[in-house]
Amino acid sequence: RSCHRPAGQRGSQEPGRGGLPEGVEYIPTRKKGKNPMKPVGVAWYSLYARTRLGYLFYQRQVKKARERYPHGHSVPQPYCFPGVKILPIPVLSNNYSYLVIDTGSSQAVVIDPSDPLAVQAAIEEEGVMLEAIFCTHKHWDHSGGNEALFQKHNSCKVYGSALDAIPQLTNAPCSLHSPLADREKVSVGSLTFEALATPGHTVGHMVYVLDGGPFGSPPCLFSGDLLFLAGCGRPFEGSPETMLSSLDVAMGLGEDTLLWPGHEYALECLTFASLLEMDNSALEQKLQWAVQQRQEKRSTCPSTLGEEQTYNPFLRTHRPELQEALGLWQGGGEDPDAFRARVLKEVRRRKDLYQAT
Repeated sequence: RSCHRPAGQRGSQEPGRGGLPEGVEYIPTRKKGKNPMKPVGVAWYSLYARTRLGYLFYQRQVKKARERYPHGHSVPQPYCFPGVKILPIPVLSNNYSYLVIDTGSSQAVVIDPSDPLAVQAAIEEEGVMLEAIFCTHKHWDHSGGNEALFQKHNSCKVYGSALDAIPQLTNAPCSLHSPLADREKVSVGSLTFEALATPGHTVGHMVYVLDGGPFGSPPCLFSGDLLFLAGCGRPFEGSPETMLSSLDVAMGLGEDTLLWPGHEYALECLTFASLLEMDNSALEQKLQWAVQQRQEKRSTCPSTLGEEQTYNPFLRTHRPELQEALGLWQGGGEDPDAFRARVLKEVRRRKDLYQAT
């Protein structure tokens, strides 16, 4: 496999009144009505996240995705910096796992191993030793491969939050029982990751930040379901205030930080965002670029956190133009962060309605 560095964006046109640039056809990343998490009721979410039925449903998802996408839903595009290689692994219908390799020692970690067969194939092709599994949260489409990989690589450790029921984290032998605290760091070879607690999507959601300093690269944020290109995860187990605080934690990492999300949702999220801010040129430009990427079945990650602030509505709750588009104004004496949480709640409500149509 060849390695690529983050590419620039394509040129733009004036957006049409429908929210898409002229001549651009919306190509959905998934068929309407096929997303098992929409619309999500309390009862369904409880079954999916907390019972054996959720695991059985996940197994069905894996089987169908392997049949429909035998080579993955996207073309893998490895990224290399001196001493480190990041390989996105397209799994299920729109998930990403990530194999991060210390090329000097051939030691590797995997983030969110959804499909153990796809991850194991990448490990064997790269000829590396799996030393650690980092899980962002408990949902099966992020943690479902933990057990199979742990059995095959039984010296590797499974990391995640003790607040989430992550497979192989709470029932592993004591020496491999590795719950992480907020801001705790873990090193594998020359790779150093920092775990950041980002509750909201789940109560124990964590993101992982790879220190790029030793490799002359920017920091790399593996965001799970906290943050997507132009989107963010649903706050299943948290309030808008909690989700806002977690997004602010991520945004504190710096504008050059590379964002590696847990899902390929770029077209859906960018199209929705373009309906909110029709005159946002950065958004329009990114949408055109993403359309071309997806027409070629190429991944849209990574973006940068600096980019995201220019077009991701969930990160623009402080922007007057978005507030005005939503018809929201800060009340007299209203706390600025309370107002931003109110803006975030309205963006989330509209996004959910958009998904359900």
